[in-house]
Amino acid sequence: MATPTSLPATFVAGNVLTAAQMNALRGGFRILQVVSTTKTDTFSASLAQGASSAITGLSASITPTSSSSKILVSVNVTGAIVGFSVVSFIVKRDGTAIGVGASPGSRTAVSGSQQAYTSDSRNIAGASSQYLDSPASTSALSYTVEVANVGGVTRTAYINRTQTDTNNSGFPRGISTITVMEVSA
Repeated sequence: MATPTSLPATFVAGNVLTAAQMNALRGGFRILQVVSTTKTDTFSASLAQGASSAITGLSASITPTSSSSKILVSVNVTGAIVGFSVVSFIVKRDGTAIGVGASPGSRTAVSGSQQAYTSDSRNIAGASSQYLDSPASTSALSYTVEVANVGGVTRTAYINRTQTDTNNSGFPRGISTITVMEVSA
């Protein structure tokens, strides 16, 4: 969909839009489709320093209707890494990282990262990110989320649970989500 060009430059009280202007307004900058996945079960992976692993069940596929469309990618990941109540993640489109920090050098480029208030094994952290992707494609696109170890040694990462995950009210469980939305250009 094209950006509406037949609209007035500014709107003032009392303006009345024609039918053609209303139709142009309907077609611009709208959400064309939404795909969302919610992961409620747990996941764990042992990761070397700087390594990442795809989170099983946390992905979304979408086929844009136009190559000029943008894809708004919203991700929330809940979890922890042994020794820290921190969660870091990387969003990938068809295997290529998107929405990550530039020029990381030896640092780990991530899409989102968050640490809980304390590094207690009973805590989990929730990290989120939003990224407006420009894939310029009408082919099916697969968006995946990988948990990353930004610590200095090999550690186990846990998704949707605490490190110790004891079965009582002091140990929370969470959810993780990915939502992708096609936005008309």
